[in-house]
Amino acid sequence: MNFRLDRLVTLYLVSPILGLASEDRHSIPILMYHSISDDDESRSHPYYRTGTSPRTFALQMEQLHLAGYQTCSPAQAVAQLRAKTAKASKQVVITFDDGYSDFYKKAFPSLNQFSFSATVYLPTAYIGESPLQFKGRDCLTWSEVRELENEGILFGSHTVTHPQLSGLSKDAVKMEITDSRKAIEDKTGHAVDSFAYPYAFPQADSDFRKMLRDTLVTAGYSNGVCTMVGKAGYRSDPLFMERLPMNDLDDKALLKAKLAGAYDWIAKPQSIRKAAKIRAARIFGES
Repeated sequence: MNFRLDRLVTLYLVSPILGLASEDRHSIPILMYHSISDDDESRSHPYYRTGTSPRTFALQMEQLHLAGYQTCSPAQAVAQLRAKTAKASKQVVITFDDGYSDFYKKAFPSLNQFSFSATVYLPTAYIGESPLQFKGRDCLTWSEVRELENEGILFGSHTVTHPQLSGLSKDAVKMEITDSRKAIEDKTGHAVDSFAYPYAFPQADSDFRKMLRDTLVTAGYSNGVCTMVGKAGYRSDPLFMERLPMNDLDDKALLKAKLAGAYDWIAKPQSIRKAAKIRAARIFGES
């Protein structure tokens, strides 16, 4: 069943209200993709699916092109948001998590057709000289990474082993962050400045968030993205910028609404739920 409450609220409640309000002019949509494949995700709830078919992805790229969007890097997005020039032209950041090989085979041709770039975040333990698998899918090889980089694709860190960082020690977090960056720089010869947090981002855990931020800055990162939902704005933390999750069920109307900011509402209930979980864990942990 493909019914999506988030789509219903976005298109028929939030979008009409947003149309009557003044648009936030200082924001940039950052799209979050994973696999570009025809894998069957029918057993997963529509909201939690992470795959996008090559056909749907191509249509989404065409929609961006026809709407006049141009791609920029996470670093360029940060600079524009700080200067509050994000709406000088239509800008979008396109990102891919997990470094799957289908990016090379299925996503890049569509991006290249419209002269779009993208940033791919690599879990470096699964990027090898020959194909390695992560979550049952082949990942890019280092030769493919270098070839794509020569074509204008950017690469960032997605840790070494893709763990939930909030469950690790400070030293383990540091290792995941620094070793992944070093591996990409060693294999490509280019500096890495961007980081993507794996799994759900624990935004309500202020102590962890501060530790992670300090560790990222010390390791040399200047920008990053996470799984908090929404468009990145001038108030966003440049190391934890919000993104818009994408999958095969994002039709033309929903993508248009997401680009306009009508999907940002979902961040509030998610934040409340995560904060409640942390509070409950602390209460029961102390009892």
